[in-house]
Amino acid sequence: MTALEDRDMQDTRTIGVIGTGLMGAPMARRLAEAGHHVSAWNRSPDKTQALAAHGIETADSPQAAAQAADIVVVMLSSGPVCDDVLLGPDGVIARMAPHSTLVVMSSIPVDTARRQALAAEARGIGYLDAPVSGGERGAIDGTLAIMVGGDPATFARVETVFASLGRAVHVGPVGSGQLAKLANQMIVANTIATVAEALLLAERGGADPGKVREALMGGFADSTILKVHGERMLNDDFRPGGPAKWQWKDTQTAQALAGDLALELPVSRLVDDLFADLVAHGDGDLDHSALMRELRRRNGERLG
Repeated sequence: MTALEDRDMQDTRTIGVIGTGLMGAPMARRLAEAGHHVSAWNRSPDKTQALAAHGIETADSPQAAAQAADIVVVMLSSGPVCDDVLLGPDGVIARMAPHSTLVVMSSIPVDTARRQALAAEARGIGYLDAPVSGGERGAIDGTLAIMVGGDPATFARVETVFASLGRAVHVGPVGSGQLAKLANQMIVANTIATVAEALLLAERGGADPGKVREALMGGFADSTILKVHGERMLNDDFRPGGPAKWQWKDTQTAQALAGDLALELPVSRLVDDLFADLVAHGDGDLDHSALMRELRRRNGERLG
């Protein structure tokens, strides 16, 4: 048994976290609070320096964060950004130790995850695609839903680490985590659109939309989105928990994959168009619940 494999059987790991933005920073804090030795890197150094108070070391490059790590957790913004950091002769995978594990928790295309897994496998590195749902609040509270694709034995080695971040479910081979996340994002995006339309209909029809939301809670129409994002819509509180531009990235990815699979998904296509217009009108950095603003625009309202 190698030194890294031996440490995999213990509770304390050396973890490199690459990407400490809205989600990555609280995830790094939770890993450090769980007793792991954490080194973090971000393109904006101030975001990692702020983590020093939590016992997290600042790495001056993603390679430095990864080279001594048992586990490398990646939380970057997109597939191309992940590829830029991970692949190539100077990429993170080239610096990782054999028998270590690469866990990509970003939302990326399925084929991107599979391509990264092949690069990791060629160097004897385990690979899991493990995108999450739950937003910033879930990252802070450690209640993320974590959808994991990859080899079952690799998942078993990392399962106790996932427990610090939320509830992890192994859903199949590499790429399956991303498939599950796309399914999640389709449900989230489509439900946001439906809740926004329903509240707008209630408002225009003369009812109190807040009371309508209250009346629906507990029935078949109830959902986390009705509770959380419905309230955001009523209060025009669109501070980002999950920015609309990233929601649109995922709806685009879902539509592209549906095309590759010769699937017609008409509801999801219409919602993708709504998010595209929301971003085009300058609201991409607002929370994805700001889709209500796009519906108001389409119905002739002037927005501040």
